[in-house]
Amino acid sequence: MDQALRRSLKESKSHGNERLPFGTYWYRYGPGEHVIDCHWHDEAEFFYCLEGETLFQVDTDYFSVRAGEAVFIDGGDIHAAHAHGEQGCAFFTLVFDTQLLASAHYDAVQENLVLPLQERKATFPRHIRREEAASLALLEHIVAMMRNCSTESPGFEGAVKGHLYLMLAETAATGRAVNRSIGNSRSESSKIDRLKKVIQHIQQNYGHPIRLAELAALIPMSEGQFCRFFKSMTRQTPMDYINSYRIRQAAELLREPERKISDIALEVGFDNISYFIRVFRKTMNCSPSEFRKRLLAPVGV
Repeated sequence: MDQALRRSLKESKSHGNERLPFGTYWYRYGPGEHVIDCHWHDEAEFFYCLEGETLFQVDTDYFSVRAGEAVFIDGGDIHAAHAHGEQGCAFFTLVFDTQLLASAHYDAVQENLVLPLQERKATFPRHIRREEAASLALLEHIVAMMRNCSTESPGFEGAVKGHLYLMLAETAATGRAVNRSIGNSRSESSKIDRLKKVIQHIQQNYGHPIRLAELAALIPMSEGQFCRFFKSMTRQTPMDYINSYRIRQAAELLREPERKISDIALEVGFDNISYFIRVFRKTMNCSPSEFRKRLLAPVGV
């Protein structure tokens, strides 16, 4: 199994550390597969489509992202993606803490580039396409960072940081910086806040039974209203989202060969092993045991 495939099976919640505050990930999915569950994190993120096409969601906006295009997600934005079309998709993501770019002293870089990015007053374009020279330059920086992170040659950390500074400078120079500090309308913000509350509850309690009534009560709404609201925001039913999130957690636990699959099923909230295997196969296109074999196979096999 090559290194790219090994990375594509990894789905970590920790995006780097204090010394290296960014994480890089490669993924590949088949046609129609759910690619990224609806979620958010404090870090910013670049999503670069390598192959195929994805239907991408950021907050309440949906748009198609094709091979060679990228998306920028500000920290705190809800986002999700689905493979679109018949080809499936492959993509690279760079998730980084904007504090990575902060100056040791308050200087012109901090004032004119970094702080406006952190405050969302002058941030990157959302959907970076190939139509304009300025966009092509940003995409070239993303590809360069991807290559740097893939090889991890000496000094790659500085290269990533340097490319991000150059992207900020070029975005400012071409007048393409976007002010997203104004945010969504009050109605849209309310929807996003309610969805975040529900998702946070699921992520904190996925190992236990979760009833539809308790999720609806968080907002609050009737169960019927809640189901319609949740699907309109995520394109998944609440149960589909819960099962998908549980399977993603199970996939991480399968990295530990000493753990029994039946114990993992119970730990992530499935009390029926047959149902767990069925849902896992539907989500990951293989059984838990097959997934573990692929995951733990030596590199190059």
